[in-house]
Amino acid sequence: MSAVSDVTTPPPPPPSQGPRPPALPALDVLLGPGGSGHLAGTRLEPTPDEEALAAFYASPPGPHVRANMVASVDGGAWGPDHRSGTINDAADWRVFRVLRALADVVLVGAGTARAEGYTALDVPRGLEHLRAGRGPLELAVVTRSGHLPASLAGGERPPFVVTGEHGASVARASVPADRILVVGPDDAAPPGAPRTPRDLPSPTPGPDLRAGLAALADRGLDRVLCEGGPHLLADLLARDLLDELCVTTTPVLVGPGPGRIVGGLPPVPAGTRAERETGTPDGPAASAPLVHPRLAHLLHADGTLVARWALR
Repeated sequence: MSAVSDVTTPPPPPPSQGPRPPALPALDVLLGPGGSGHLAGTRLEPTPDEEALAAFYASPPGPHVRANMVASVDGGAWGPDHRSGTINDAADWRVFRVLRALADVVLVGAGTARAEGYTALDVPRGLEHLRAGRGPLELAVVTRSGHLPASLAGGERPPFVVTGEHGASVARASVPADRILVVGPDDAAPPGAPRTPRDLPSPTPGPDLRAGLAALADRGLDRVLCEGGPHLLADLLARDLLDELCVTTTPVLVGPGPGRIVGGLPPVPAGTRAERETGTPDGPAASAPLVHPRLAHLLHADGTLVARWALR
Protein backbone atom coordinates (compact mmCIF):
# COMPACT_ATOMS: atom_id res chain seq x y z
CA MET A 1 0.00 0.00 0.00
CA SER A 2 1.24 3.50 -0.70
CA ALA A 3 2.12 5.53 2.35
CA VAL A 4 0.04 8.44 3.64
CA SER A 5 2.06 11.54 4.42
CA ASP A 6 -0.72 13.65 5.95
CA VAL A 7 -4.42 13.50 6.70
CA THR A 8 -5.69 15.87 4.04
CA THR A 9 -3.96 14.76 0.84
CA PRO A 10 -3.82 10.96 0.69
CA PRO A 11 -1.59 9.47 -2.01
CA PRO A 12 -2.83 7.26 -4.83
CA PRO A 13 -4.32 4.07 -3.40
CA PRO A 14 -3.14 0.60 -4.43
CA PRO A 15 -4.62 -0.91 -7.62
CA SER A 16 -7.30 -2.68 -5.58
CA GLN A 17 -8.68 0.63 -4.34
CA GLY A 18 -9.44 2.50 -7.55
CA PRO A 19 -8.62 6.12 -8.41
CA ARG A 20 -7.04 8.67 -6.09
CA PRO A 21 -9.53 9.66 -3.37
CA PRO A 22 -10.22 13.25 -2.32
CA ALA A 23 -9.28 14.62 1.10
CA LEU A 24 -10.16 12.34 3.99
CA PRO A 25 -13.55 13.37 5.40
CA ALA A 26 -14.81 13.72 8.94
CA LEU A 27 -17.14 10.92 10.02
CA ASP A 28 -20.35 11.74 11.87
CA VAL A 29 -21.26 9.24 14.59
CA LEU A 30 -24.85 8.06 14.19
CA LEU A 31 -24.44 5.16 16.61
CA GLY A 32 -21.49 4.74 18.95
CA PRO A 33 -19.38 1.66 19.76
CA GLY A 34 -21.34 -1.25 21.16
CA GLY A 35 -24.59 0.27 19.87
CA SER A 36 -24.47 2.98 22.54
CA GLY A 37 -25.99 6.36 21.92
CA HIS A 38 -23.80 8.53 24.12
CA LEU A 39 -21.44 9.43 21.23
CA ALA A 40 -24.23 9.96 18.70
CA GLY A 41 -23.99 13.41 17.20
CA THR A 42 -20.23 13.69 17.67
CA ARG A 43 -17.74 13.82 14.82
CA LEU A 44 -14.51 11.93 14.17
CA GLU A 45 -12.16 14.35 12.46
CA PRO A 46 -9.24 12.87 10.50
CA THR A 47 -6.02 12.99 12.50
CA PRO A 48 -2.48 11.77 11.74
CA ASP A 49 -2.67 8.94 14.29
CA GLU A 50 -6.38 8.05 13.81
CA GLU A 51 -6.55 6.92 17.44
CA ALA A 52 -10.20 7.91 17.85
CA LEU A 53 -11.34 6.04 14.74
CA ALA A 54 -9.23 3.00 15.64
CA ALA A 55 -10.96 2.84 19.04
CA PHE A 56 -14.25 2.29 17.21
CA TYR A 57 -12.76 -0.88 15.71
CA ALA A 58 -11.11 -2.31 18.81
CA SER A 59 -11.42 -6.11 18.98
CA PRO A 60 -11.13 -8.46 21.98
CA PRO A 61 -7.85 -10.30 22.63
CA GLY A 62 -7.25 -13.54 20.79
CA PRO A 63 -8.18 -14.72 17.29
CA HIS A 64 -10.58 -12.41 15.48
CA VAL A 65 -11.83 -12.61 11.89
CA ARG A 66 -13.19 -9.41 10.41
CA ALA A 67 -14.43 -8.80 6.87
CA ASN A 68 -14.48 -5.40 5.20
CA MET A 69 -16.58 -4.86 2.08
CA VAL A 70 -18.00 -1.96 0.10
CA ALA A 71 -21.40 -2.00 -1.59
CA SER A 72 -23.54 0.33 -3.68
CA VAL A 73 -26.99 1.42 -2.51
CA ASP A 74 -28.57 -1.21 -4.75
CA GLY A 75 -26.33 -3.95 -3.37
CA GLY A 76 -23.62 -4.15 -6.03
CA ALA A 77 -20.19 -5.34 -4.92
CA TRP A 78 -18.33 -3.64 -7.77
CA GLY A 79 -18.71 -1.13 -10.57
CA PRO A 80 -18.78 -1.47 -14.36
CA ASP A 81 -15.11 -2.53 -14.48
CA HIS A 82 -15.71 -5.39 -12.01
CA ARG A 83 -13.59 -3.65 -9.36
CA SER A 84 -14.69 -2.45 -5.96
CA GLY A 85 -12.53 0.64 -6.37
CA THR A 86 -15.09 2.20 -8.69
CA ILE A 87 -17.76 2.31 -5.98
CA ASN A 88 -15.68 3.25 -2.94
CA ASP A 89 -14.86 6.78 -1.80
CA ALA A 90 -12.76 8.78 0.65
CA ALA A 91 -14.81 7.75 3.71
CA ASP A 92 -14.35 4.09 2.81
CA TRP A 93 -10.64 4.72 2.16
CA ARG A 94 -10.21 6.29 5.61
CA VAL A 95 -11.70 3.26 7.38
CA PHE A 96 -9.88 0.88 5.04
CA ARG A 97 -6.50 2.29 6.15
CA VAL A 98 -7.31 1.86 9.83
CA LEU A 99 -8.61 -1.68 9.43
CA ARG A 100 -5.46 -2.72 7.59
CA ALA A 101 -3.28 -1.16 10.29
CA LEU A 102 -5.14 -3.13 12.95
CA ALA A 103 -4.82 -6.46 11.13
CA ASP A 104 -2.06 -9.07 11.24
CA VAL A 105 -2.99 -10.55 7.89
CA VAL A 106 -5.28 -9.68 4.98
CA LEU A 107 -7.14 -12.71 3.61
CA VAL A 108 -8.39 -12.70 0.01
CA GLY A 109 -9.48 -15.18 -2.61
CA ALA A 110 -7.19 -15.64 -5.59
CA GLY A 111 -9.83 -14.31 -7.99
CA THR A 112 -10.17 -11.09 -6.01
CA ALA A 113 -6.39 -10.72 -5.73
CA ARG A 114 -6.18 -11.05 -9.50
CA ALA A 115 -9.11 -8.73 -10.34
CA GLU A 116 -8.11 -6.02 -7.87
CA GLY A 117 -4.37 -6.13 -8.62
CA TYR A 118 -3.12 -7.06 -5.17
CA THR A 119 0.60 -6.79 -4.45
CA ALA A 120 2.63 -7.20 -1.24
CA LEU A 121 1.14 -5.08 1.56
CA ASP A 122 2.55 -2.32 3.75
CA VAL A 123 1.11 -0.77 6.88
CA PRO A 124 -0.21 2.72 6.08
CA ARG A 125 2.52 5.17 7.08
CA GLY A 126 1.69 7.00 10.27
CA LEU A 127 -0.50 4.17 11.55
CA GLU A 128 2.26 1.73 12.56
CA HIS A 129 1.57 2.48 16.23
CA LEU A 130 -1.84 0.81 15.92
CA ARG A 131 -0.09 -2.55 15.46
CA ALA A 132 1.75 -2.39 18.81
CA GLY A 133 4.89 -3.97 17.31
CA ARG A 134 3.10 -7.00 15.88
CA GLY A 135 5.32 -7.20 12.80
CA PRO A 136 4.71 -6.66 9.08
CA LEU A 137 1.27 -6.79 7.54
CA GLU A 138 0.95 -10.13 5.76
CA LEU A 139 -1.21 -11.22 2.84
CA ALA A 140 -2.83 -14.67 2.61
CA VAL A 141 -4.44 -15.91 -0.61
CA VAL A 142 -7.03 -18.70 -0.62
CA THR A 143 -6.82 -20.77 -3.78
CA ARG A 144 -8.06 -24.16 -4.82
CA SER A 145 -5.89 -24.39 -7.92
CA GLY A 146 -2.68 -22.97 -6.45
CA HIS A 147 -2.32 -20.47 -9.29
CA LEU A 148 -1.37 -17.00 -8.03
CA PRO A 149 -1.85 -13.67 -9.83
CA ALA A 150 1.23 -12.52 -11.73
CA SER A 151 1.49 -9.53 -9.37
CA LEU A 152 2.15 -11.91 -6.44
CA ALA A 153 3.98 -14.84 -8.02
CA GLY A 154 7.75 -14.88 -7.60
CA GLY A 155 7.91 -11.62 -5.64
CA GLU A 156 10.37 -10.73 -2.88
CA ARG A 157 7.52 -10.58 -0.34
CA PRO A 158 5.41 -13.62 -1.19
CA PRO A 159 1.96 -14.10 0.34
CA PHE A 160 0.88 -17.06 2.39
CA VAL A 161 -1.05 -19.49 0.22
CA VAL A 162 -3.96 -21.38 1.80
CA THR A 163 -4.63 -24.41 -0.36
CA GLY A 164 -4.89 -28.19 -0.51
CA GLU A 165 -2.41 -30.80 -1.68
CA HIS A 166 -3.20 -30.27 -5.35
CA GLY A 167 -2.91 -26.49 -5.09
CA ALA A 168 0.32 -26.76 -3.11
CA SER A 169 1.99 -28.69 -5.91
CA VAL A 170 1.24 -25.78 -8.25
CA ALA A 171 1.98 -22.98 -5.78
CA ARG A 172 5.50 -24.26 -5.06
CA ALA A 173 6.53 -22.88 -8.44
CA SER A 174 5.57 -19.36 -7.31
CA VAL A 175 6.29 -19.08 -3.57
CA PRO A 176 8.63 -20.70 -1.03
CA ALA A 177 7.40 -23.87 0.63
CA ASP A 178 7.26 -22.23 4.08
CA ARG A 179 4.64 -19.79 2.78
CA ILE A 180 2.28 -22.54 1.66
CA LEU A 181 -0.32 -23.64 4.22
CA VAL A 182 -1.55 -27.04 3.14
CA VAL A 183 -4.94 -27.85 4.65
CA GLY A 184 -7.42 -30.58 3.95
CA PRO A 185 -10.24 -30.31 1.43
CA ASP A 186 -13.47 -28.66 2.49
CA ASP A 187 -16.00 -30.35 0.23
CA ALA A 188 -18.84 -30.79 2.71
CA ALA A 189 -20.89 -27.64 3.33
CA PRO A 190 -22.98 -27.46 6.52
CA PRO A 191 -26.72 -28.17 6.12
CA GLY A 192 -28.51 -25.15 4.71
CA ALA A 193 -25.27 -23.31 3.90
CA PRO A 194 -25.25 -20.99 0.89
CA ARG A 195 -23.85 -22.82 -2.11
CA THR A 196 -20.91 -21.41 -4.04
CA PRO A 197 -18.93 -22.78 -6.98
CA ARG A 198 -16.46 -24.17 -4.43
CA ASP A 199 -19.24 -26.41 -3.07
CA LEU A 200 -19.89 -28.05 -6.41
CA PRO A 201 -18.39 -31.42 -7.39
CA SER A 202 -14.74 -30.91 -8.37
CA PRO A 203 -11.57 -32.97 -8.59
CA THR A 204 -9.91 -30.27 -6.46
CA PRO A 205 -12.23 -29.23 -3.60
CA GLY A 206 -11.67 -25.92 -1.83
CA PRO A 207 -9.32 -25.76 1.16
CA ASP A 208 -10.59 -26.07 4.72
CA LEU A 209 -10.89 -22.45 5.84
CA ARG A 210 -11.10 -23.32 9.53
CA ALA A 211 -7.80 -25.17 9.28
CA GLY A 212 -6.34 -22.34 7.23
CA LEU A 213 -7.22 -19.75 9.88
CA ALA A 214 -5.75 -22.01 12.56
CA ALA A 215 -2.52 -22.31 10.57
CA LEU A 216 -2.29 -18.52 10.32
CA ALA A 217 -2.94 -18.17 14.07
CA ASP A 218 -0.13 -20.66 14.75
CA ARG A 219 2.18 -18.18 13.04
CA GLY A 220 0.97 -15.33 15.23
CA LEU A 221 -1.45 -14.00 12.60
CA ASP A 222 -4.70 -14.17 14.52
CA ARG A 223 -6.17 -10.75 13.66
CA VAL A 224 -7.54 -11.54 10.22
CA LEU A 225 -9.04 -8.99 7.82
CA CYS A 226 -10.93 -10.58 4.92
CA GLU A 227 -11.28 -8.27 1.91
CA GLY A 228 -13.23 -10.68 -0.28
CA GLY A 229 -14.27 -11.70 -2.69
CA PRO A 230 -17.94 -12.51 -2.31
CA HIS A 231 -17.47 -16.28 -2.54
CA LEU A 232 -14.77 -16.33 0.13
CA LEU A 233 -17.03 -14.24 2.37
CA ALA A 234 -19.88 -16.67 1.73
CA ASP A 235 -17.67 -19.58 2.73
CA LEU A 236 -16.60 -17.88 5.97
CA LEU A 237 -20.23 -17.13 6.85
CA ALA A 238 -21.42 -20.62 5.94
CA ARG A 239 -18.84 -22.16 8.26
CA ASP A 240 -19.45 -19.67 11.10
CA LEU A 241 -15.88 -18.37 10.95
CA LEU A 242 -16.63 -14.65 10.82
CA ASP A 243 -16.68 -12.53 13.97
CA GLU A 244 -17.71 -9.24 12.38
CA LEU A 245 -18.64 -7.70 9.06
CA CYS A 246 -17.80 -4.10 8.19
CA VAL A 247 -19.82 -2.73 5.27
CA THR A 248 -19.47 0.68 3.68
CA THR A 249 -22.51 1.64 1.60
CA THR A 250 -21.70 4.38 -0.88
CA PRO A 251 -24.30 6.60 -2.61
CA VAL A 252 -23.96 4.91 -5.99
CA LEU A 253 -26.43 2.96 -8.12
CA VAL A 254 -24.82 0.40 -10.40
CA GLY A 255 -27.93 -1.27 -11.82
CA PRO A 256 -28.28 -4.94 -12.77
CA GLY A 257 -25.22 -7.09 -13.25
CA PRO A 258 -22.79 -6.83 -10.33
CA GLY A 259 -23.02 -9.52 -7.69
CA ARG A 260 -23.63 -8.93 -4.00
CA ILE A 261 -20.87 -8.77 -1.38
CA VAL A 262 -21.83 -12.33 -0.36
CA GLY A 263 -21.59 -14.61 -3.38
CA GLY A 264 -23.55 -17.73 -4.18
CA LEU A 265 -25.52 -19.48 -6.83
CA PRO A 266 -28.78 -17.86 -8.00
CA PRO A 267 -32.14 -19.48 -7.28
CA VAL A 268 -32.83 -22.54 -9.40
CA PRO A 269 -35.84 -22.17 -11.75
CA ALA A 270 -38.70 -24.53 -11.05
CA GLY A 271 -38.80 -27.65 -13.19
CA THR A 272 -35.10 -27.64 -14.10
CA ARG A 273 -32.83 -30.59 -13.52
CA ALA A 274 -31.11 -28.75 -10.65
CA GLU A 275 -34.47 -28.09 -9.00
CA ARG A 276 -35.39 -31.77 -9.25
CA GLU A 277 -32.05 -32.74 -7.70
CA THR A 278 -32.24 -30.25 -4.83
CA GLY A 279 -35.93 -30.83 -4.15
CA THR A 280 -36.77 -27.14 -3.95
CA PRO A 281 -37.66 -24.62 -6.68
CA ASP A 282 -35.69 -21.95 -4.84
CA GLY A 283 -32.50 -23.96 -4.99
CA PRO A 284 -29.68 -24.20 -2.48
CA ALA A 285 -28.92 -20.48 -2.45
CA ALA A 286 -32.34 -19.72 -0.97
CA SER A 287 -32.12 -22.39 1.75
CA ALA A 288 -29.47 -20.67 3.86
CA PRO A 289 -30.58 -19.83 7.42
CA LEU A 290 -30.93 -16.21 8.41
CA VAL A 291 -28.15 -14.58 10.44
CA HIS A 292 -28.98 -11.72 12.80
CA PRO A 293 -25.86 -9.60 13.43
CA ARG A 294 -25.79 -6.76 15.94
CA LEU A 295 -25.06 -3.21 14.76
CA ALA A 296 -21.94 -2.25 16.69
CA HIS A 297 -21.60 1.26 15.28
CA LEU A 298 -22.73 3.42 12.37
CA LEU A 299 -20.82 6.36 10.87
CA HIS A 300 -21.73 8.78 8.08
CA ALA A 301 -20.02 11.14 5.64
CA ASP A 302 -21.66 12.82 2.63
CA GLY A 303 -24.24 10.09 2.08
CA THR A 304 -21.84 7.20 2.74
CA LEU A 305 -22.77 4.88 5.61
CA VAL A 306 -20.02 2.98 7.43
CA ALA A 307 -21.40 0.11 9.51
CA ARG A 308 -19.75 -2.41 11.79
CA TRP A 309 -21.84 -5.55 12.36
CA ALA A 310 -20.96 -7.98 15.17
CA LEU A 311 -21.75 -11.63 14.52
CA ARG A 312 -20.80 -12.83 18.02
